Amino acid sequence: MGLPLNVEIAKALLLARWKQTLVAATGVMFSITMFIALLGFMTGLNDLLDGLILNRTAHVRLYNEIQPSMHQPIQISGEMAGYHHFIHSIKAANARQEIFNSSAIIHSLREDKRVMGVSPKVAAQVFFNAGSVEITGSVNGIDVEAEAKLYSFGDYVVKGNLEDLKNIPNAIIVGKPLAEKLMVQVGDLVTFGTPTGEQFQLKVIGLYQSGLQDFDKTQSFAALATVQKILGKPPSYLTDIAIKLVDLPQAPAIATEFRKVYRTDAVDIQTANAQFETGTFVRTLIAYAVGITLLIVAGFGIYNILNMMIYEKMDSIAILKATGFSGKDVRFIFLFIAISIGIFGGLTGLAFGFLLSVIIDNIPFVTEALPTVKTYPINYNPWYYFIGITFSLVTTYCAGLFPALKASSVDPVVIIRGK
Repeated sequence: MGLPLNVEIAKALLLARWKQTLVAATGVMFSITMFIALLGFMTGLNDLLDGLILNRTAHVRLYNEIQPSMHQPIQISGEMAGYHHFIHSIKAANARQEIFNSSAIIHSLREDKRVMGVSPKVAAQVFFNAGSVEITGSVNGIDVEAEAKLYSFGDYVVKGNLEDLKNIPNAIIVGKPLAEKLMVQVGDLVTFGTPTGEQFQLKVIGLYQSGLQDFDKTQSFAALATVQKILGKPPSYLTDIAIKLVDLPQAPAIATEFRKVYRTDAVDIQTANAQFETGTFVRTLIAYAVGITLLIVAGFGIYNILNMMIYEKMDSIAILKATGFSGKDVRFIFLFIAISIGIFGGLTGLAFGFLLSVIIDNIPFVTEALPTVKTYPINYNPWYYFIGITFSLVTTYCAGLFPALKASSVDPVVIIRGK
């Protein structure tokens, strides 16, 4: 029979059992809604958690690892070449934290088209004075403009102004938990000593909070020149070079290349934060698994409804086949019913999923531990909506295929004879 007639018959069957049709479509709609909302929320949460570390971590970090020499004098001595060497508890000697020829390295990196930006750093271990108690911490010398541009450092300064670090001499930004330990506020002076026994005082011009409590309890930040002066080092003295790349996945290969070219230690972001990628993968996998399970459950509902419809419409199917409708026509009619339910439920589910995501995205979520977060995180990736509607159509097609095949194989003679 003709396609328009088959479509009209399918519509008639849909409307004849409109309550069951509505229940099936509602099941698909609910599944898609929860799939979109759950996946958007879980991936948004992943981005938030990973961002606490990854957004503040260099894609490639150049530094000098303090370690003992791999070749001891006795091992390279010709006189002792034929002997077995017992060497224990080797200590590092003449190890330098400074990156040799740092100015030339930075100039070369800035000329590299694969590099988005470079941020030089100097790390100094210090002892903050809290009365008679000394608190171990560190003062990190940073290039203020580079840190603000490449790593959004200013977003984590909860009190004070980041620009003051560059404009005010002998200034420091202290981690908020550390400031609470030291009982200092913006405008106060903080006193600390270096491992060499020298004492320094810097003015607190801001409080910093990254959301990582253990990190914020020990970290503070000052201008490069300030930390170099504390250590008694020249302006060329650098202990770290943080590199941000144009293409993040290239970080491991580029780190290996830079290690050989610049003769420094180099670590890439994937190696340094492998545990975060694992956590992200597991959470995303759980979200997909729950969403797909909901769609499969909805598919079973459609399958049951179409099965019941076939048993109730045996007479109608027999009459259709007796009047010239082929098995292919009958199969098309019931597949059309299933796909129609999938399309209606899927599109409605996408709309409600987006609406639910917007509602979640506007729910206030204010915590001192995460100063940059104001609402619950949601990821509006269009790919999730494409996956949702695709699974909706695939699930409903599979759910309608077996009942449709059963309906197409009905023998009208047997049905009519039984009546």
